[in-house]
Amino acid sequence: MSYQQSASIKPKKISNVHAIARDDSKTITPRVDINELLCKIKEKEKVQRKENLILFFLVTSVIVIIGIIASL
Repeated sequence: MSYQQSASIKPKKISNVHAIARDDSKTITPRVDINELLCKIKEKEKVQRKENLILFFLVTSVIVIIGIIASL
């Protein structure tokens, strides 16, 4: 091959391979059930609500104890 012939050869596009790979990965992933997601969110909210109540009672008890000590 001469220099002119090799210069006219264009590189192959690799972007098509990546596009095909992306399409294949989409078909492999399973569907997401919205009910499962809602249940997880409700469970997290229950846990967060309990943590908030515990924190509230803890802060309230500390304020009451400090008030009792300060009044003596």
